[in-house]
Amino acid sequence: MTGWHNKLTHFFFNKSSYSEIDYVHQLVVDGVLLLAVLVAAFLIYIIIRKLLLRVVTKVVTSTQNTWDNEILQGRLLNWFSLLIPVVLIHRLAPITLRAMSHDEPIFADALQSLAQIVIIILAALCVNSLLNIIERLYRRLEVSRELPIKGILQVIKIIVLIASIIFIISTLIGKSPLILFSGLGAMTAILMLIFKDSILGLVAGIQLSANRLVAQGDWIEMPQFGADGEVLEVALTTVKIRNWDKTITTIPTYSLISDSFKNWRGMQAAGVRRMKRSLILDITSVDFLDDTTYQRVKKINLLKDYLDAKEKELQQWNAEHAGEQPDNINCRALTNLGTFRAYVFEYLKHHPKVAKNETLIVRQLQPNEYGLPLELYLFINDNRWAHYEAIQADIFDHLIPVLKEFGLRVFQRPSDYSTLHSQPEKHQSS
Repeated sequence: MTGWHNKLTHFFFNKSSYSEIDYVHQLVVDGVLLLAVLVAAFLIYIIIRKLLLRVVTKVVTSTQNTWDNEILQGRLLNWFSLLIPVVLIHRLAPITLRAMSHDEPIFADALQSLAQIVIIILAALCVNSLLNIIERLYRRLEVSRELPIKGILQVIKIIVLIASIIFIISTLIGKSPLILFSGLGAMTAILMLIFKDSILGLVAGIQLSANRLVAQGDWIEMPQFGADGEVLEVALTTVKIRNWDKTITTIPTYSLISDSFKNWRGMQAAGVRRMKRSLILDITSVDFLDDTTYQRVKKINLLKDYLDAKEKELQQWNAEHAGEQPDNINCRALTNLGTFRAYVFEYLKHHPKVAKNETLIVRQLQPNEYGLPLELYLFINDNRWAHYEAIQADIFDHLIPVLKEFGLRVFQRPSDYSTLHSQPEKHQSS
């Protein structure tokens, strides 16, 4: 820059050397050079930004890949376009201020320090934008659902932020950043207290990812936090869940390790969903099959094989054990409940929406004050919520009316109509 100082001195003041003019004229030359550096930095920023954006846009649009579009959507190119002009200012601007650099170079040092701080901030922003691009690209992969990396990227961002703050402080105080980094050991306890949630979240995130306990898109339940819905995001400190009522619940990431939760991923992956519901039968309606009911149920196609096999079995047993005067007490006989249970099993077995390779059980539970529960345990081959509920309702829509064909009744708690609907007596005043 000395040559430029002398050229401007000769141009403005017709002197051959910069040292031949007085201090005020030297300030004029320095100001002109500083302004020229700032204008050059601005022009370089405009050229780089337009040229870089144009080249990158042309390359991105010419390819058939979609992942490179993320580069344009981020702000990486903007921060990078600013970084080069600021580096130019940092290198050249202080050199232009020769008049202020002899005795007390405060202004030149301040300008250089300011430019250095801006460089640190822009470099941190570039790294942050690059990490955001990496995260968006990773989300495009199937493995991102089971192994989220957002927590790890957030840790890197925190490290970059802390390092940037240390470099800025070292620039302001004029000390080596190694001194500040060495002092971090004494601040470990304070840092652990400040970043406690982040550290716990990082450990929990690693455990969640390594063991594949929860991933984006999973349906999880945590009643203690009021969460029941789809996992939207697994971050460093929180897990965001969109409940089925469209509300959003945030749960500390560490709570997924320390507390229990239910993950419905297995059901979603299997493509089936369990149905476990009971018909509560009036126990007083359970009886042996009479001839009328027997002739009626014998016409049911699903029961033909069952009744034929059962008749042979019962005839053989009764011939061996019933004695000379068979009756319902000494013999084995068909009951309306057992026949209905066999019908329900065959009906579900042939139902197109019941999974054929999964467990199918129709069983009696312990009788209680409400009657005799007949439980249906099966798996429906459509795990979409609305479809599952419709299929479940359709099954019971059929079975409840069929009960009367077997002489059975559904239990329904009786109500005292006269007590509920009687009007209070009117008392006449004396």
